[in-house]
Amino acid sequence: MSDWDLRKLRILRTLRERGTVTATAAALHMTPSAVSQQLTTLAAQLGVDLLEAHGRRVRLTDAARLVLAHTEPVFEQLERADAALAAYAHGDAGEVRVGAFPTAVPALVVPAVRALRDTHPRVTVRVRETEAAEAYRLLAAGDVDLALSLAAEAPGAADPRFTHVPLLTDPLDVALPPDHPLASAPALRLTDLAAEPWIYGGSGPWSDITRRACEAAGFSPHQGHSASGWTAILAMVEAGMGVALVPRMASGRRAGVVLRELGADGPVRHVVAAVRSGGAAAPATARVLQALRRAADRTPGGEDAQVIPV
Repeated sequence: MSDWDLRKLRILRTLRERGTVTATAAALHMTPSAVSQQLTTLAAQLGVDLLEAHGRRVRLTDAARLVLAHTEPVFEQLERADAALAAYAHGDAGEVRVGAFPTAVPALVVPAVRALRDTHPRVTVRVRETEAAEAYRLLAAGDVDLALSLAAEAPGAADPRFTHVPLLTDPLDVALPPDHPLASAPALRLTDLAAEPWIYGGSGPWSDITRRACEAAGFSPHQGHSASGWTAILAMVEAGMGVALVPRMASGRRAGVVLRELGADGPVRHVVAAVRSGGAAAPATARVLQALRRAADRTPGGEDAQVIPV
């Protein structure tokens, strides 16, 4: 097999375009003797004559034209590769795998992906829904590049494996049936609902969040029903089966359910993004983080969230 030297092939290609050795040398910032030497070496490597005398000048042989005809697609592909690498280096292209807990997908990830389609269509985001605590295992294993989780589920700040980016503070509202006596009360506190049956998951982060919020208010909640999906929880609230804490970014609007704010002292959860240490320097990942921060800014609680520049 012949030894195809791309640098020397570029010189041959330039000679075809410029017409003379002198013009080729000037275009490539070489000396004429260096151009001639490189082409002589290329001819020896390929085992064919590439140049022939034509008066006081030289011209390409049929073999040289055949060589260039077959290498032209290679040069075209290299140009495309250069363009792709340049786009990647500027964060205009690339794939970012995102692991996110369920309520973060529609509230943050989907708006971020939509925005990136308009501004950076060659940045591909692949989404994997996962529980908040599981997101860190996936991140540490390299199965995702960016994780959306809750600060309460995050490893300690001293863990050198991860860098955290706070996104928003998500208030927790109380979901009540419309005919509940407190549904239209002028003000509402968690302690006003201490005797109510509460609806929340039997285990996991949302169970912990509900219990901690109620205990911080001074009572232990009585769990009337257990459910982990918001559709089921809100359906039971609508049916008058109990009350529930609902994160504002997950609640949306549901006919038959009244959502009441608990004021500035009400319970909140903190939503964070995390990458492996050093991962935020990857241009495409930085683009996705930027889009997530902007989505968080448009979410209730996001405008007051601390943002750490990446």
